[in-house]
Amino acid sequence: MRFSDLRPARLTVTALAAASFGSALVATASARSARLPGTGKPTFILGDKNFPEEYILGDLYQQALEAKGYKVTLKPNLGSTEIAFKALQSGQIQGYPEYDGTLLAGPAGISKNPPSKAAAAAETRNWAKKHGLTFTNITPFSDSDAIATLTSYAVAHHLKTIGDLRKLGTAVKLGGAAEFQTRFPDGLLGLNRIYKAHPTFVPLTIPSFYTALDNKQVNAAVVFTTDPPLKSHKYTVLKDTKFIFGFQNVGMILKSSVAKAEGPAFIATINKVSGLLTQKAIIALNAAVEVQKQSPAAVAKEFLKANHLA
Repeated sequence: MRFSDLRPARLTVTALAAASFGSALVATASARSARLPGTGKPTFILGDKNFPEEYILGDLYQQALEAKGYKVTLKPNLGSTEIAFKALQSGQIQGYPEYDGTLLAGPAGISKNPPSKAAAAAETRNWAKKHGLTFTNITPFSDSDAIATLTSYAVAHHLKTIGDLRKLGTAVKLGGAAEFQTRFPDGLLGLNRIYKAHPTFVPLTIPSFYTALDNKQVNAAVVFTTDPPLKSHKYTVLKDTKFIFGFQNVGMILKSSVAKAEGPAFIATINKVSGLLTQKAIIALNAAVEVQKQSPAAVAKEFLKANHLA
C-alpha cells in the first residue's frame, strides 16, 4: 500500500465570486454539520498505548469519529495495557484500542486462552459487560507477541520452537518490554511454567527490539507478529506450539455509559474502521510509519480517505 501526497486544487475566481462561493460553502458545511450523527454529542476522551501500531489505531479512530461530527480528544502513548486500563478505570480516558487476548490475560486475569478467535472476542465482550464496559467488534488482523531471533542464531542453535529455548537455559538473553516479566500465560512466567524455559530477561524499550537483536545485545526478543522487519529472512519467529500468546484481535474497550451517551452511530463508526484492518492493511500501515517514517496521523488520514471515511 502506498500513501501519496495530496495537494489542494487551485481556484482562480474574482474576489466577489470568491466571497459568494465562500459564503455558500459555509452555509453548506453548516447544514452538513447539523446532519452529522456526532453533532451535539459529548466529547470522547480516547487513549492509545505505547507503540506505533497503537498510535495508528488511535489516529484512525479519532479521525473517523471526527468526520462523523464527534468531538474527540486523543491522549496518545499512555503506556502498557496495565497503565492504559487503569487510565480507563480512573476516568482519565473513556476508551482505547485493546487486544482481546491481552485484556483477558491482564485485567480480566484469565490464564487459559480461548479455543478460537470468535471465543476470545465473545469472552472479552462478556467480561467487559459485567464490568460496565463495552468491547466493540474485532479487527480481521491479529497481532500477538512472538519470540524472534536472528536467523543465523536460530540455525546455529537448532531453534524452531519456543520450547527449543529450554535446552539453552539462562544463556539465552531475551529482550522485551518490562511488563513482559510479570505476565502469565503470555509473558516470562508462561515461558517458565509452561515451556520450562528460563532465559535471562533484558528489559528493552519497544522501538529497540530489532536493534538489540542486530547488535547481539540479546539473543532473542519479544516482538509483534505485524512488525514489518519480520517480512525479511533476517529473523526467525519461533513457533508457539503451546499457544501461550493466544488470539490478539483489536477492539475498542470503552465505558458502556459513554457508548450509550454517544449513540449507535458512534460504535458503528468504530466497527467500520476496525472491519477494514486486515493483516495486509495493518502491516502496510505499520511499514509506512516505522520504515517510511511518516506520521501516524498522516498515514491514518490517507487510509481513511482511500476508504471514504474522511
